[in-house]
Amino acid sequence: MSADLRHVDTWLFDLDNTLYPVESGFMGEIERRMTAYVERVTGLPRDDAYRLQKKYLADYGLTLGGLVEHHGVDPADFHKIFHDMSLEALAQDPELVAAIERLPGRRLIFTNADDVHARRVLDHLGLHHLFEDVFHIGSADYVPKPAPATFEKMSAAHAIDPAATAFFEDSERNLEPAAQLGMTTVLVGPHAAASTAPFVDYRTEKLAPFLAQAQLREAA
Repeated sequence: MSADLRHVDTWLFDLDNTLYPVESGFMGEIERRMTAYVERVTGLPRDDAYRLQKKYLADYGLTLGGLVEHHGVDPADFHKIFHDMSLEALAQDPELVAAIERLPGRRLIFTNADDVHARRVLDHLGLHHLFEDVFHIGSADYVPKPAPATFEKMSAAHAIDPAATAFFEDSERNLEPAAQLGMTTVLVGPHAAASTAPFVDYRTEKLAPFLAQAQLREAA
């Protein structure tokens, strides 16, 4: 049965591993670069740097949070490591482009990445023109999802009505604050079907067919 999203007029999307499939391997390269950065900043052997990276991710919601707090890292310097990444692993998906294009109302990106990375990826995927704005980690003063304060800041910046908003994410924990605000939540990716979280409204492995089949309100 298709999802009933006729109440939605604001479409909020995460970026990485949501607007392109996990199996692209692109996030793997991002993680390798983060591990190398932690290794360089701390002087730790690579295996220890990887474990520390994952600890910071768990503790702060973002590796950068721990690097700033414990090592005085400049966020702008950290994000530069992603700005020259090859995008060859990411393929344009005409079905996804068409599915997003048919969504009535506003479409926004809500990402823990920075503005340069978000723009590069969206441009490469042929999606940038479909989105009104990108609320990135700089917009959030480098406080990442799932911090409730960041959801509040994003909602205020775009006058979000949670009851008329659907949020699409590959990270289950990032959906919980959205649900608490009253948004419709959609977990995306190969792990989605196994989720039993009560705050997840819909689960889908693939974004394009889910959007293409959803019941939408009539365009004004």
